[in-house]
Amino acid sequence: MREPLNRLKKLMIGGAILLGGIVVIPVAATADVVSDWNATAVTVLNNAAQGRNAPYLSMVHAAIYDAVNGIDKRYTAFGATPTSDTRGASKEAAASAAAYYLLLTMFPSQQSVLDPAYAASLAAIPDGTAKTKGILVGQEMAVAWIALRVGDGRDANVPYTFGTGPGVYQRTPGPGMAPTSPVSTWLPQMKPFALERASQFRAYGPPDLTSERYARDFNTVKSLGSATSSERTAEETEIGLFHTENPNIFWWHNLRDFAATKHLDTAANARLFAMVVIAWGDASQACFDSKYYYNFWRPFTAITAADTDNNPDTTVDPAWMPLAPTPPHPEYPAAHGCVAGATAETLRRFFGTKHLVMTFTSSVAGTVPHTYHSTDDLLDEIVAARVYGGMHFPTSVIHGEELGRKVAKYIADNYFRPLRR
Repeated sequence: MREPLNRLKKLMIGGAILLGGIVVIPVAATADVVSDWNATAVTVLNNAAQGRNAPYLSMVHAAIYDAVNGIDKRYTAFGATPTSDTRGASKEAAASAAAYYLLLTMFPSQQSVLDPAYAASLAAIPDGTAKTKGILVGQEMAVAWIALRVGDGRDANVPYTFGTGPGVYQRTPGPGMAPTSPVSTWLPQMKPFALERASQFRAYGPPDLTSERYARDFNTVKSLGSATSSERTAEETEIGLFHTENPNIFWWHNLRDFAATKHLDTAANARLFAMVVIAWGDASQACFDSKYYYNFWRPFTAITAADTDNNPDTTVDPAWMPLAPTPPHPEYPAAHGCVAGATAETLRRFFGTKHLVMTFTSSVAGTVPHTYHSTDDLLDEIVAARVYGGMHFPTSVIHGEELGRKVAKYIADNYFRPLRR
């Protein structure tokens, strides 16, 4: 199973590439209140957030964490501390109320989804003072987090004008690409949740078009990422397609399945989800800051316009098309790399090891579950997948993963810290 990625490694500069074996192993998830509300929040946001999922999901899990941790008191608060009586309060009720009231306030049109979820969540908690206190704590944290994010820039109107010339991002074939502008132009302007600013860990920048590294990146994607590639194996095609599931769905159902295998208590699970979600969100923001700063062209444009790049080692192919649709935003750095790096580093820091066995699934037709034996295996496969899909150059994914790791390290070093007793 490692041969496809070992082959890719030989074509690349920098970065070890290894593959976690692909096996058919179903994962049975055990629901808990934090995971349940993650699933409900993802449903609500995919219904109503119009592509702005990351900041709202961060708000939800920040409120859950601050509510539960306000009762548990083992770690530093992330953004708010309850003033209501937390003695003996139910952590489960607090988590449910925090998520429910925040989402209902933000998305009242989703009440038909939220009310049954809230009723089911509360029905599992015995009536009494603990439940009542927990609800009050959760309500307070929902209100606090809504107030904390007023005017944060998530609704900003940030126009985008396409440029021209070699190396410059252009519209590419794919869903919604013409005549619309790229997505998430507002994201670099938004107030981060943990970072000081979106540009705090700006990526190094793509290779110069005339460089050897660019030529090698170019030819790797041209060969292995083409829709009609004769070089890419069936296994490599499956890897490329596996990671094209909507990331706003893919990461969270797989995190819930993984968390279920760890049997964490409510407080620990609230902390885990908050750390991952906020690192994921801030890494996305940092990533899009770099994307719109460098405004680099996608492989489709690069390969069909290679006669303009002034590199003797690249050759134009006007008929080239990628295996998978190209997302509507600039190429460098790869967003999948950014969020994968942030997720993997957070898991490593939370559990104290990179040697974590994870089985991920994808809803994309023709794919099978993938099992990874370390966070490194997951990151290696993300690099390969974006190349096999034809959407990214290898360097872009590697630099994205490094950016994501830096974001996650910063968050783990400065937030969610154990309290000294």
